[in-house]
Amino acid sequence: MTSGTPGAPGAPVRAGPSVRARVPLPRGAWRAPEAGRSNALHAGAWWVWALGLATAASRTTNPLLLGLLVGVAGYVVAARRTDAPWARSYGAFVKLGLLVIAIRLVFSALLGSPIPGAHVLMTLPEVPLPDWARGFRLGGRVTVEQLVFSFYEGAKMAALLICVGAANALASPARLLKSLPAALYEAGVAVVVAMTFAPNMVADVARLRTARKLRGRRAGGVRAVLQIGLPVLEGALERSVAVAASMDARGYGRRADVPRAIQHTTTALTLGGLLGVCAGSYGLLAAEGAGYGLPVLLGGFAAAAAGLRLGGRRQLRTRYRPDRWGVRAWLVAGSGAAVAALMICAGTYAPEALQPGVVPLIAPTLPLLPAAAVLIGLLPAFVAPVPRSPAKDTQ
Repeated sequence: MTSGTPGAPGAPVRAGPSVRARVPLPRGAWRAPEAGRSNALHAGAWWVWALGLATAASRTTNPLLLGLLVGVAGYVVAARRTDAPWARSYGAFVKLGLLVIAIRLVFSALLGSPIPGAHVLMTLPEVPLPDWARGFRLGGRVTVEQLVFSFYEGAKMAALLICVGAANALASPARLLKSLPAALYEAGVAVVVAMTFAPNMVADVARLRTARKLRGRRAGGVRAVLQIGLPVLEGALERSVAVAASMDARGYGRRADVPRAIQHTTTALTLGGLLGVCAGSYGLLAAEGAGYGLPVLLGGFAAAAAGLRLGGRRQLRTRYRPDRWGVRAWLVAGSGAAVAALMICAGTYAPEALQPGVVPLIAPTLPLLPAAAVLIGLLPAFVAPVPRSPAKDTQ
């Protein structure tokens, strides 16, 4: 038996009743896992998150909040996008948003604006218009107030486009199509092809421009764009033919025999539910319809879900390794929904902070509570699985 004073070498360590043994957590236990086939995030979660940010952007014209929303979307895309060709389309949506703002400002300067202003920036030559075009003008005074108002409206539209671009860059189109209900598979093919046209076109243009640079040819200018356009269209046509051939080989279009009563019930539930979803969405986006928007939206979702479940009996398609909606998918989708809900609530008690005035012209301020609500959208950057690096894929 070894004896000695506590703390001396060789002395026994006795744990009293108030001392608890601390087991250290393994390193990286709280970090998001590396993305794989078994834990890939559901593509629908990315779209719910992005649509939540877009809904929040539609409720405000404050450029500070809109810039914060764009920054949140850009950070999540930079942290969680893959190296797939469709994941490189985010930059194109950002450029498209800047183009929308520029077009909005140009049209406001040329065609005027209903916003009155006292600070005249410049006066353009005004073109006289006939009597039937009364109420419109071409040229004339350009005020600071009307340009600021146009910039706010253009920034809101740009933020909506960038949020949709974030969903295109993060959600795999193939996984999204595979996760659709069986009743929506045919329409989903058209929708997914339409959504992936822009990302694939951007990837093809970048690939062809790189090839022209390697050959010592010019990659910019009108002539280069015209020469690149034909190969891009040819590649899109070849992909469409390949998709059609693969669908035909898998027996696409086969249907099961379902009683006519179930078919009519399915049609009524689906159409009624979709109309309810549209009416409820409009109520949530409109300032005066927030009271009835949520109940109508939930009722429409319930009816549409019942119709889609009945309609799935007509499809004989099966899924190989279907994506699971796990805890991380709930966290990603819930963060976007929380941003939208909190922004809608902020519009009821502080509308002046979300809609800064331009007459009189005042500087916009950053409201703390809506800004904190927007920061909830950063959660996917920490909980979504980390994409695999190309170096590990080659090993």
